[in-house]
Amino acid sequence: MAFIGYTFPYPREGCFGCEAARLYTTMLWEVDYVEENMATKKKVTRIESDAKEPVKSDWKPTAENKGKATRNRVIAFVLWILAIGGEAFVIFWLLNRTFMDLFLLWLIIAIVVIGGLALGANLLWKKANKYDPAAKANAFQFFFQNQLGVIMTTIAFIPMIVLIFLNKDMDAKTKGIAGAVGIVLYLIVGFFGIDFNPPSQEVYASETNRIEQLTGEDHVHWTASGTKYHIYEDCSSINKAATVEIFEGTVGTAFASLKNLDNDDPLCYWCEQRFIKENPDKASVMAEFGSGTSEGPSETDGAEDAAGDGDSNATTSE
Repeated sequence: MAFIGYTFPYPREGCFGCEAARLYTTMLWEVDYVEENMATKKKVTRIESDAKEPVKSDWKPTAENKGKATRNRVIAFVLWILAIGGEAFVIFWLLNRTFMDLFLLWLIIAIVVIGGLALGANLLWKKANKYDPAAKANAFQFFFQNQLGVIMTTIAFIPMIVLIFLNKDMDAKTKGIAGAVGIVLYLIVGFFGIDFNPPSQEVYASETNRIEQLTGEDHVHWTASGTKYHIYEDCSSINKAATVEIFEGTVGTAFASLKNLDNDDPLCYWCEQRFIKENPDKASVMAEFGSGTSEGPSETDGAEDAAGDGDSNATTSE
């Protein structure tokens, strides 16, 4: 038998050493053969998922932000109730008085008022969700809370629009004009009720943890028209002659304040690079969060932070 280039002779009778060598060689050959063939011919099924565990959030808004969210939500509900009340007025009173003078004008005014109330409610509700977002872990609550604006807009418009077209006392021209106004306003107001990129507690928790592990505190800086927040208030991206005001606060407040925040990578590239240079021992933390690894900033990183701002470098807390 051959093994690794050496041929063992058939053991002589009574030769204990030869017999032991033959058995050992045979055992090694069989194990090697089984392992080699098992790796190529057998189906291997992975039981554990490669997907990462979802981020578990214990993030909570500050008392101030919670208060702002609550106030906005209360006002939003009041406006939605008024809008639905206006719809009820149109359905149960105005549509039964098609004979009155200037009926079409009053109907259009009523529809516009309903749209204005619903629009204000939608914008306040979306702002409240930025101050106090829902958690993705609860899929139903996350969807309902973030898309409640378009749901309430539908309630305030669709029954009224349907009954306008079904009204037997209005002529076709009046129905067409009033119905068209209702549909157009519904589409506009409903669009502003949809949150296409809703905030979540998981994102806030992850980004807050990122800043806390780097700097030891939940504290960042930003400008009113920026798309990034910054570790340093004197970052070259915002500390420019064109900058009127630099705000500071928590990561959650930055998310709520910045209308055009880059949710995928909200931390300033230049702040990352400066922090790594000044704190090389934190490079592993930056890498853990996917920071400091990009080749460079985007075309507008930092440039838009100063755009539209004026001339001072004052720092203001929010």
